[in-house]
Amino acid sequence: MVPYMFSNLASNSRFRTQIGLVLVLTLAFVLALFSHAYSFAANSHIRKSMASVQLSADPYKNKVAEHQTEVEPDIFAFGSTIVSTFQVGRFSHGGSDNIGWATSSDNGITWTNGFLPGITKIVDPANPYDNVTDPAVTYDAKNNVWLISSLAITIKKNKAHYLAVIVSRSTNGGRTWGDPIVVETTNGNLDKDWIVCDNSSTSPFYGNCYAQWDDSPSSLIQLSTSSDGGLTWGKPLRTKDVASGVGGQPLVQPGGTVIVPIDNSKATAVLAFISTNGGASWSKSVTVAKINAHPVAGNIRDAPLISAAIDGSGLIYVVWQDCRFEKNCSANDFVMSTSNDGIHWSPVQLIPADPVGGNVDHFLPGLAVDPLTSGIAAHLVLAFYYYPQAGCSFATCQLEMGYTSSTNGGTTWTPTTNIAGPMSLSWLANTNQGWMVGDYIATTFSNSVAFPVFEIASAPGGGGQCGGQKVTCHEATFTVTSGLR
Repeated sequence: MVPYMFSNLASNSRFRTQIGLVLVLTLAFVLALFSHAYSFAANSHIRKSMASVQLSADPYKNKVAEHQTEVEPDIFAFGSTIVSTFQVGRFSHGGSDNIGWATSSDNGITWTNGFLPGITKIVDPANPYDNVTDPAVTYDAKNNVWLISSLAITIKKNKAHYLAVIVSRSTNGGRTWGDPIVVETTNGNLDKDWIVCDNSSTSPFYGNCYAQWDDSPSSLIQLSTSSDGGLTWGKPLRTKDVASGVGGQPLVQPGGTVIVPIDNSKATAVLAFISTNGGASWSKSVTVAKINAHPVAGNIRDAPLISAAIDGSGLIYVVWQDCRFEKNCSANDFVMSTSNDGIHWSPVQLIPADPVGGNVDHFLPGLAVDPLTSGIAAHLVLAFYYYPQAGCSFATCQLEMGYTSSTNGGTTWTPTTNIAGPMSLSWLANTNQGWMVGDYIATTFSNSVAFPVFEIASAPGGGGQCGGQKVTCHEATFTVTSGLR
């Protein structure tokens, strides 16, 4: 992600362990076979109560990026296939060496992984771009194609220029990927792309795919539509009121209406807008709610971006970190608003993952709703990072990963269950905008079980902190072994 106007925050911006076989794999073997299936034993710092599995590892060696780092993951499921995507080899000034992927075709039991071709020069000097960032993944059921969108970057005088929204396609279930297709290119700076497809066979716009991003420095919202599986894309369009925003997550209702929740350009409010004609035009934006976000300690990247999901009936759920329920705005909880039409939204509702006043700081949400459920029976899972104590410092903050769930449409929620941690902030990728696990994470449902994708770090090799000289980072992409319920 490129800089937000309010904070200059930029990202510029199952494999299930096979006993007796997988545990003997060495990193060298993995790198030699990184496009094939492999598994890792969970790192020792991951809590034994929640079995996690590593999906990928940074294989690159160039001296400019921080290795080994993976950040900013997304995940999507359709049928028995799950595809995750993430940055690989983070650069301090923005972007990464490449975009990675990890795919399961059996509801998360086993995984294959690899790295996208045709994007960056670190992979092949003949490729057109220097860096890449902001990956997001979806599936087009009509055309049977998986799509990963991202932002392509060139570096000029040590400054990143975000020149193109690109889409990589897989026509064989996410097992191999083609060279990228350009959705939009510019001489300016593009930011925070996302992608979704209309997979309702009864929709009049079945097979349409929608890419959304913003154009800096004004954060002008733009959208493009494809009706041929991502091979070609229409001219970028704006909202009726020429709105600005960042971090949109388009969703498609069963009848074909596209609803786009998004932060405003300063991340001080949640907006939304819609299209009822297959992306031929977009409505003016409406304000869903204000964002009251507590600044998270330790200089960690934690912009209050929304996470959005949809249930089987088409009800939209939007979640973000917010401190309105805490005295003196001393910590972040998560809050939620819902809508049937993208125009009228429910009052902001607290998600009580931890007791109000408990000084637990929550951030970077990844929400999913089981598409086989809806209404008062909707099954929601919200994964997130948190500090057990909000008033910590860089030296004392302990970063944890956890989740909460609801089986009644968000009426009640379970207490936080820890997935991983604690982690020291010095173990994370060190960027010019703060310590990074991701400006976003994500969760998806497969076979009524939720799979979050997230980044977990352990102590760097060579001593010191990640990003230091002669230091090998250890930050990689994980999911939970058997899913969350």
